[in-house]
Amino acid sequence: MTDLHLAVALDGLGWHPAAWRTSPLAAAAVFTGDYWTRLAREADAGLLDFVTFEDTFGPPSDDPARLTGRLDAVLVASRVAPVTRHVGLVPVATTTHTEPFHLSTALATLDYLSSGRAGWQARVSPDPAEAALLGRRTVGTGLEQAWDLLDEAADAVEVVRRLWDSWQDDAVIKDVATGRFIDRDRLHYIDFAGKWFGVKGPSIVPRPPQGQPVVAALAHTPAVYEFAARSADLVFVTPSSPADAASLVSTIRALGPLKIYADLVVFLDEHGATALRRRARLDELAGAPVPSDALVFAGTPEELADLLLAWHAAGLDGFRLRPGALPYDLEAITRLLVPTLQDRGVFRTAPHPGTLRERLGLPHAVNRYEGARLG
Repeated sequence: MTDLHLAVALDGLGWHPAAWRTSPLAAAAVFTGDYWTRLAREADAGLLDFVTFEDTFGPPSDDPARLTGRLDAVLVASRVAPVTRHVGLVPVATTTHTEPFHLSTALATLDYLSSGRAGWQARVSPDPAEAALLGRRTVGTGLEQAWDLLDEAADAVEVVRRLWDSWQDDAVIKDVATGRFIDRDRLHYIDFAGKWFGVKGPSIVPRPPQGQPVVAALAHTPAVYEFAARSADLVFVTPSSPADAASLVSTIRALGPLKIYADLVVFLDEHGATALRRRARLDELAGAPVPSDALVFAGTPEELADLLLAWHAAGLDGFRLRPGALPYDLEAITRLLVPTLQDRGVFRTAPHPGTLRERLGLPHAVNRYEGARLG
């Protein structure tokens, strides 16, 4: 059995907000291409399915104890694409303040640069402070506003997907005899008209190598489960136990055929006591235990492998691990956890040669405009 899927979520110098205070790296390392290249190559060498790159429009924190500032996730993924070979690259990009046409071209470009390894974690922003940064709209509060943001996000994903399909795979013909680089009959207006967007199309980028790069969402509530079922291929959830995982799987499977990954924050070491001490030290530096939406694990590779297999038996397709401190916990995942899982016969021992869609077992992306004509 080699069907366990494993990914990592990269953010700053680690998911613990005090991780920068014990990092051996220079303060500005997180703002360099070399830093992200090193992390992505480590994940690639560890045979992981994909890495996600966090992003937000959130303003710099007023808390001097927190790492503030970040690079653009889509651009970071594009930077590391040419220097990695197999690992999928899935940046976070916010729909709330971003034009879907721009998202479609950026992510299609990433799919070309990575030879079919691109994905996108779609995010909404209910934060008025983020809206104020851009100054183009206000964002209210309350349940109705939350539903509006999800409806807008669903429309944004739909526009992006239609734009990816607006070029048929064989639209570029390079016909020297007739002087035509493209066959205009194989390009298509998407003519999307909705509450939030009106987009004619077609895209300016040919259809991505995957046809449809993988779309993901992080979900904590039924409303977001429904959004994911409507718009995504993959959903990240945050169970607290095997029983909780089984309940989430049952709920989401009833909505649609999504791939389901569980998120965990991990502090990993050969000696469990060392992992526990590292987590406790970071909590001490932060002034209190840091709350987390996902379960926080601190222990040995063997203990984490036991947990993953117990949760996997509940019906999860895979796991996205959030390293508590970087690069330490990422290297512990690739160099300690992965061999442990390989020894148990549940994780691959060679790279998957195909696209990210193929690696995740997603169906071939059929072009919705195949056979239609421009107009």
